[in-house]
Amino acid sequence: MAHPDSTLSSEQQKQLDDALARLESGEPFPYVLGHWEFFGVDFDVTPDVLIPRPETELLVEKAIARLQQSPTRKNVADIGTGSGAIAVSLAVNMPTASILATDISSQALQVAKRNAEKHGVSKRIEFVECDLLPHPQPLPHWERGEGVRAFDLICANLPYIPTKTLSHLPIFGREPTLALDGGEDGLDVFRKLLSIIPNWTASDSLILLEIESTLGKQALNLAQDKFSNAEIHLHQDLTGRDRLLEIRL
Repeated sequence: MAHPDSTLSSEQQKQLDDALARLESGEPFPYVLGHWEFFGVDFDVTPDVLIPRPETELLVEKAIARLQQSPTRKNVADIGTGSGAIAVSLAVNMPTASILATDISSQALQVAKRNAEKHGVSKRIEFVECDLLPHPQPLPHWERGEGVRAFDLICANLPYIPTKTLSHLPIFGREPTLALDGGEDGLDVFRKLLSIIPNWTASDSLILLEIESTLGKQALNLAQDKFSNAEIHLHQDLTGRDRLLEIRL
């Protein structure tokens, strides 16, 4: 369309027609394109993973700032990694970080691994298929003096859309439900994660959790109930909506 004088080959015309048909059927543009930019990094995306979104960059910014402030603290977990957008972005920007990236979906992990290889950081990211965090712990090369695997920074973009809300959204059926459905109130997976996190944190750990913009108060109350002695903050995205829950242990 930008170059009307150009002539497409028969193969190019077929590719264009196929792409337009996919768009007309409602398939999201990034899936048709096959890749999408996030935090200045180009990620392969497929219907097996969520499309990386700008609001998640707030989490990455906070995570990088934390790692820069504490250069000796470099053990990071990215829980529910999906395309690997968070893990790979952190690895690209923080060469000293060692990252565990988990996902319950083997198909999503394949996409994440491909993105890590694409950007030359696969040696610093360990990919594990599991529900939130691997069991039993520890995994050998992460053992510390106490023999327990511990993280200085835990990041997660978990499923957080309430089930009834999700069914009315345009993304329903077009992006993976497994990565979107947060249960009846959108906080089911958060409760599960917060109940096991204390077994995985180092002293003075930081937890960064992306949340649904309407669940800020509920997420804050949940975190305060679980970590009564922690320093807990809600951060807003560029649109002024609650987006990031920060827990400093």
